[in-house]
Amino acid sequence: MTVLLAGCSGAPDDPGKAGERDASTSASASPDPGGGTGTGPSPEEALVPDPARLPKTRAEARDLIDRVIAGPDSFGPGVVKRSPYESDPATWPVLGEDCVWQQRKPAPSVLATLTRSFEVPAEGGKGPVRLGAVVTVHRTRSDATWEMAESIEESMRCPTQQLREGEQIGSMIAGALLGGEATQTTSEDSLSELGEYRSAELGGPHHYFWQQAQTLQFTVAVTGKGAKGRTEREIDALVVHAQGTMLARLESAVEKQS
Repeated sequence: MTVLLAGCSGAPDDPGKAGERDASTSASASPDPGGGTGTGPSPEEALVPDPARLPKTRAEARDLIDRVIAGPDSFGPGVVKRSPYESDPATWPVLGEDCVWQQRKPAPSVLATLTRSFEVPAEGGKGPVRLGAVVTVHRTRSDATWEMAESIEESMRCPTQQLREGEQIGSMIAGALLGGEATQTTSEDSLSELGEYRSAELGGPHHYFWQQAQTLQFTVAVTGKGAKGRTEREIDALVVHAQGTMLARLESAVEKQS
């Protein structure tokens, strides 16, 4: 079933998750005994991986991330790199008890993670669109499902979140679809959030949209933050396009060859 939640989760340019995993927090990604997520299809139904192509070391995980993660052209025309372009691979974002995002050491379950930042530059009286993409490789599929579960917990725990100094998101609506539900056929589990983004630099409220998907031991996420003159449809299209590109690359990178 589709799960709708009021709240928010996922740092805009750093949509990774970390910390303790608690089964009671999962409304949409509760691992089943076989390692699946709820009633969604098993990876054997959605994607048949080649075990030899699944990363087992940090070096292999980083190599896969480099082949999967979005670049500017993954969003469509007009998108450029922001500076800094890539995150420090030795850190990932954690939502503190005070609902403020902080950079910390990745959780033990993480083999590798990387965030990239992009922008549609301001032009013609329209403000810049800030975009982010992240790929995380966990040690196991179960670890990846717990990252998805943690996103649900964060939605309920922090209805408003501070991204960094001068940036905030709130008034969120969150939804979750398991693989095979409605039109969700590209991953085992998918989460999305939309709401309001406020910035000391860009004002607001502006449209905010975040998507995260989990397949096997991997999670991929994309964020879009709007600005003056930018439409919701424009932001959403950028996010969906990049997410689809990364999921297609991931499938190509790990699927069993016929």
